[in-house]
Order: sequence, then C-alpha cells, then structure tokens
Amino acid sequence: MQELLKNIKIQVNEKTFIKNPETSELGKRIVEQSITLIDEIGFDAFTFRKLGVIISSNESSIYRYFENKHKLLLYLTSWYWAWMEYQIVLQTYSIPNASEKLEKIISIITAKNKSDSNFSHINEKLLNKIVINEYSKSFLTKEVDAENKEGYFSIYKRLITRIKNVIIQINKNYPFPASLASTLVEGSLHQHFLADHFPTITDCGKQHPSQKFYTHLIFNTLKK
Repeated sequence: MQELLKNIKIQVNEKTFIKNPETSELGKRIVEQSITLIDEIGFDAFTFRKLGVIISSNESSIYRYFENKHKLLLYLTSWYWAWMEYQIVLQTYSIPNASEKLEKIISIITAKNKSDSNFSHINEKLLNKIVINEYSKSFLTKEVDAENKEGYFSIYKRLITRIKNVIIQINKNYPFPASLASTLVEGSLHQHFLADHFPTITDCGKQHPSQKFYTHLIFNTLKK
C-alpha cells in the first residue's frame, strides 16, 4: 500500500502554472522553497526575486513556471485542498456509516497537519500554516469571478461538495448542507488563526481542540 501511495500524483488546475513544476527538479525546488519563504516572511513580502536568491536561480526561471505570485499561491492552495481530499478519500473509503465518516472528515479538516512522506518536496505542515494565514488572499480579488469560471477553485469546491454529500446522508432534510460543509472548512481555518493570534476570542486551542467544537456544532445541528 505504501509503495502504491508514493505513485499518487496530486492534480492541480493546469491554468495555475505555465510549466508543471512537478516535471523538473527546479520546479519542485521552486515549490518547496516558496512554501518555506512565504511561511517565513508572509505572502505580501514574498517576491520571485527573493525566491530566486534562495534557490540560486534567476528570477526569470521562476516566471517560466508561474506567471506571477498570485498564480503560485493559487497553485499551492489548490494543491493543499487536493491533498486534503486525498486524505479524506484514503481515510474514509472503508467507513460505511455516514456519521462515523463525517466524524473522521471533521478530524482531518480541523487537524494541524503533519508532513506526508509521499510528497517529499512539499512540507504539508508549513503549507497548512500558509493556508490558515494566506488562503483568503487567493480569492479576495477583483478577478475572483473570472478565475472561478476558469476552474481555479474547482478542487476546493469539490472538497466542499464531498463533505456536503456526507451531511445529506446523515440528514437528507437538513436545508443547508453546503453552508454547513463550507462553514466547517472555512471556520476551522479561522479558529486556528484566532487560536494563534487572538486567543481571547476563541474557545478552541490546546484545551478544547477545534475538532471537538465542530463535532459538537455539526452533529447537534443535524439532529433530526
């Protein structure tokens, strides 16, 4: 099974890149070091010039892979959501009971992730921190509607739909399954952010993990 998992490729919308970074060592290094640098200095301060210095390559070589840093962020966040979906499929495929499946999904979505050895050039733990702190910058733009039509957020929306469908299995009469699913995904990011930066306005943290909060919230909401 472990050897099989190593051959799995995370698929990202091809429009996020000019050249697929997975196809070369330079491309993988660009992705790997961009994650590290964005985590260190933040997306606003991040530039291809700074990244080029770190990877000992010309800035122009990075532009051969990504049109701009916004497209790079779209690539990284899309990869993250595809990896999250991969985790959900892998860990729930053998769970027939919808309630147990949703419990597992909540634990996956709300967890602060550890690195996955199946993707050696991507530090999922750091990428998780970037998504918590920077994901909204990928869609809070004037171009969001056009980019949505181009499919840039299709993986994210597919993940929400997958969770929504499990919610419907538990209570087909609940009128807001998509809203509840997106609240779980977006809200868990926000609770992690609050726990890290504004701990006085959240009950989620070391004593009360957000997994417990969302399990309580969702299953009480879905009671028939």
